[in-house]
Amino acid sequence: MDISSYLTPVDVDSLELVESSEDPHLLFNYVQFYDGTDFDWEKMQIAIVGVPESRGAFNNMDTRLAPDEIRKQLYRLYRWKPDVEIIDLGNVIVGNTVEDTYEVVSELMALLINENIIPIILGGGNDLAYANYLAYDKLQQFVSIVNIDSRFDLGMEEEPLRSNAYLNKIILRQPNFLLNCSNIGYQTYMNSPESIDMMDKLFFEAYRVGNARQDLPDMEPVIRNADMLSIDIGCVRHPDAPGNPNASANGFYGEEICQLVQYAGLNDKLTSFGIYEYDPMLDYNGQTAMLISHMVWYFVEGYLKRQDDLTFKDKNNYTRITQSLTETLEPLVFYCSKKTSRWWVEVPIINCEKQTQQTYFLPCSIKDYKMAEEDVVPERWWKAFNKFNQQKSI
Repeated sequence: MDISSYLTPVDVDSLELVESSEDPHLLFNYVQFYDGTDFDWEKMQIAIVGVPESRGAFNNMDTRLAPDEIRKQLYRLYRWKPDVEIIDLGNVIVGNTVEDTYEVVSELMALLINENIIPIILGGGNDLAYANYLAYDKLQQFVSIVNIDSRFDLGMEEEPLRSNAYLNKIILRQPNFLLNCSNIGYQTYMNSPESIDMMDKLFFEAYRVGNARQDLPDMEPVIRNADMLSIDIGCVRHPDAPGNPNASANGFYGEEICQLVQYAGLNDKLTSFGIYEYDPMLDYNGQTAMLISHMVWYFVEGYLKRQDDLTFKDKNNYTRITQSLTETLEPLVFYCSKKTSRWWVEVPIINCEKQTQQTYFLPCSIKDYKMAEEDVVPERWWKAFNKFNQQKSI
């Protein structure tokens, strides 16, 4: 794929950083800017990609202006102490139709993921998460998605694909490579009872914003299970992020969303990340763009602290603990990393026809282990077990 025909390089003069552009420690002088010529793919670790596409954005057409406004704030920040190779590929050239844009985005994301480069997508509407998912479809890779959003954006089967109705299109797509989907931060009064019931029926994890804020570290295992993270900036309370027409007075605080994004950076499994639904025309003094730039910064900081404790290649690096429970036929088997103190629990995947059993290592927390000690089956284990071992229908 010749990416030069799909991208417009960043106009660095438009970033308005002349007064401080000489400082070698600023990201402006640290990140490589794609200029339309070849670059060394093997050196790159992270790629920033703007997608100024808003035709699928519900009640938020000016989100097409977001990528460059975010860059103006991002490149004023200082670099990280460890070195990391980042390239800003510029903005995707939107297609004649929104479907054309989805195709280009999915092709580009698939290329980056296949090259072990993590794309950070600056949208654009939240429907671009669908295009991001299509990249895994093209690669024929199973994917677990985490959405940080005040709404599920499920939509109905007959509805057109748009930012508030895209998740159902992923669930129904065939062949289907969706392994799991979790929501963090939904607000009950913004979601119909039917959509809440549907998430439960599909055994998808969903955490109300109040519960998530009450125990933010308990969201780390949820995010650690993600291959792909999607954030609707409307999940942040309006006073902290005014640049979104669908934002609520309630939601995450700025520092909380940065903490969640840092968890994503730490996740060895995560291979793509997108932030959507920012409208610069509604922003006050660049406040939302500033927050999003901080989110990107914290994601990279987390990435630089990855510990590679996901593969279970060497069982000596983990403490294995077996816990018997009244409600399960077999004991639950927990693992705790000696390197990071992070936890996992085995979930059996049973194939009755072939009379075989596989094991899925589900990220969990010490709180889940403590529940098992008290003879209580952790809810996230139940959901995973049911999802993998029962036939689901919508």
